[in-house]
Amino acid sequence: METDEAEQRDVAGAIRGLSTADLARLRALARLRARRLPGIDWSDILHEAIVRALDGTRLWPPGVPVLVFLAGCMRSIEHDIRRRRAREQAWRETDATEDEGPDPERAIAAAQALAAIVALFSGDETVLRIIEGLGQGRTAAEIRARHGLSQTDYDSARKRLRRALLRLDSEGGSR
Repeated sequence: METDEAEQRDVAGAIRGLSTADLARLRALARLRARRLPGIDWSDILHEAIVRALDGTRLWPPGVPVLVFLAGCMRSIEHDIRRRRAREQAWRETDATEDEGPDPERAIAAAQALAAIVALFSGDETVLRIIEGLGQGRTAAEIRARHGLSQTDYDSARKRLRRALLRLDSEGGSR
């Protein structure tokens, strides 16, 4: 624990020790990163890099100049924002296609697959409860709490479900 605190003090000291020229370089790098991220201010990128360095989210490797380390943090932050925006865009596009209405063939196939799975587990109430909970978007903790399942009971039922599904072929029959 003392080592972590000492390293964090080193990061804080190194950041405090940055020259005016170093700070100007960091601001210029942050501006370049922000230019490619509409709606994000350069100061947010720079401040986030400093926060990640200080709170230990990003560890300062030995031998790497603090300026290079913070520049790498900003590059990582830009990458994270771009990836998150791309994922959100993909979700929006997926939602837009779903708004057009479900594909009847896919709906029929999904209903048949679900019926086959439910029939497969007709004697296993725990698995059926899990399937129902997952279908309603519940988390594992919510399903366990709702049906009074222990972690072990839940995990065992999920394994039975997973193994049985792996044995099914794409048409719902056994392999």
